[in-house]
Amino acid sequence: MKTLLFSSPIFISKPTTNNITHKASLFSSQLGFSCCPMNINTTSNAFKLRVIRNNSKEYEDEDEDEDEDEEKDGLLLGAEKDTVAEFQLIPQSGVFEVGNFHDGILASKDDEESVDDELIQERNTQLTYNIVFVTSEASPYSKTGGLGDVCGSLPIALAARGHRVMVVSPRYLHGGPSDKKFAGATNLNCGTKVHCFGGIQEVDFYHEYRAGVDWVFVDHPSYHRPGNPYGDMYGAFGDNQFRFTLLCQAACEAPLVLRLGGFTYGEKCLFLANDWHAGLVPVLLAAKYRPNGVYKDARSIIAIHNLAHQWYGALEWIFPTWARTHALDTGQAVNILKGAIVTADRILTVSQGYSWEITTPEGGYGLNELLSSRKFVINGITNGIDVTEWDPSSDVHIASHYSVDDLSGKIDCKIALQKELGLPVLPDCPLVGFIGRLDYQKGIDILLSATPNLLQDDVQFIMLGSGEKQYEEWMRASEAAFSDRFRGWVGFNVPISHRITAGCDILLMPSRFEPCGLNQLYAMRYGTIPVVHGTGGLRDTVKSFNPFAEEGKGEGTGRLTSECTLLLCDFEQMDLLTIDKRMHVGFQYEQVFEWAFIDPPYVT
Repeated sequence: MKTLLFSSPIFISKPTTNNITHKASLFSSQLGFSCCPMNINTTSNAFKLRVIRNNSKEYEDEDEDEDEDEEKDGLLLGAEKDTVAEFQLIPQSGVFEVGNFHDGILASKDDEESVDDELIQERNTQLTYNIVFVTSEASPYSKTGGLGDVCGSLPIALAARGHRVMVVSPRYLHGGPSDKKFAGATNLNCGTKVHCFGGIQEVDFYHEYRAGVDWVFVDHPSYHRPGNPYGDMYGAFGDNQFRFTLLCQAACEAPLVLRLGGFTYGEKCLFLANDWHAGLVPVLLAAKYRPNGVYKDARSIIAIHNLAHQWYGALEWIFPTWARTHALDTGQAVNILKGAIVTADRILTVSQGYSWEITTPEGGYGLNELLSSRKFVINGITNGIDVTEWDPSSDVHIASHYSVDDLSGKIDCKIALQKELGLPVLPDCPLVGFIGRLDYQKGIDILLSATPNLLQDDVQFIMLGSGEKQYEEWMRASEAAFSDRFRGWVGFNVPISHRITAGCDILLMPSRFEPCGLNQLYAMRYGTIPVVHGTGGLRDTVKSFNPFAEEGKGEGTGRLTSECTLLLCDFEQMDLLTIDKRMHVGFQYEQVFEWAFIDPPYVT
């Protein structure tokens, strides 16, 4: 792969006097966009790329708020089987296979906002792109789970490798302490009007340049409310389709109208749209912009973090039975993610295993046939983790530091955790942890059935998470019933999650499906054994181990049952894993970026 990168030309930016006024005017009349006049004029310094050979080298954080919103995702909805009849797939020039990429850890910022020297040294060997991330959440500004972690760290890693990177996300204001996360962002005073849901909406853009990345926040009253990015205690917000349609419209305008560092990103961008919330970006490029001569050289990639979360029936109208194409047609009016899968130039998933699972009936959630038809542009890259935040040798949240060369501090972290949670201080007692969302996907019902038998042994069990109320109540009841062995923390707390990861001997992840998973990567880095169900990214990142093979008790079947969970928790026969060291993932994405530009873009 490095040979390929070395043999490719290097693109560098060159300021030009490129007149794009006529295109802005075209959108004002045909698409309803009103661009910021101060940024679009006859002498606008748009980026133009020129090619030089690669023998010429071109060199070109704040702590997370501890008051995190409770960890919630979108609704888990049923499957849909229809395909999109209005679009035709353009054949690609060849079939490309991404091999089993090494699992990656993303470089990140430190308190001085410096960038890893190792990443800087790699910058002279690659193509550079203007990359626009579009996401509903990006840590540390907003986060409910892995999506926020990835979209908060991956842009920094790519910027460190020489790319120009913008992240576009909503400016969520909840009326609480979490609002101060946006304190460093300033209003660009570039209000933009867009047509959305039959009316004209005006959005503002806020901007913060941090760790080499342009963090752009779309401001609109629909993002100002209590709760998390998707809902509150009463469920998902009813206007989510409107809110994220607005995000997509604004994100498509941002590279054209925002002069960041003196220059707009221009039309030759690579849009990286994350999950259904950003799914309209590829659709807008194909159906509105390119037919009108804009973004002809841009490309788009849809990154699927969790296919189970799709937005169905968003128009609150269902086709009558007589109008449906067949018996399996459920009649939902809109599926934004389906449109993105059809119109995007490439499709990415967050692990190699998950890239295959989404093409199966079990993992495709109604889109498996469509995804199978595009499997030649699907690639899986395992998510990385922030090695600055998740480092046991410097973690500010844990009681004692330790490393792969000296694990003595880990037992101190265990004792400190037992004291903090009011458990008996027993250094030799196996301490088991769980961190995650309390729902069906995460296998909480499996833990519920296994826990009574598990706690009959000399074991302590700690759970941190929020989700379905029945499981939250079960955690509280279990703590009352097993006061000396079980602790349940309902909610989410960043420092506590670090202390559980460092203090536990084993971390349980009995997920029914897991596109990637990050907690198992955190656990391995902290010398904590991950016990996982062999699915998706968990299977890719955790080496299979059967402690009973030599005793003739058979090999693991991979079945997800309470008996399986108990079997794997025979702690006396497990050896402590060393802290896992992994490669950076930047070059893996760069290879997919290069493939995205090989063929012409999709145009309706």
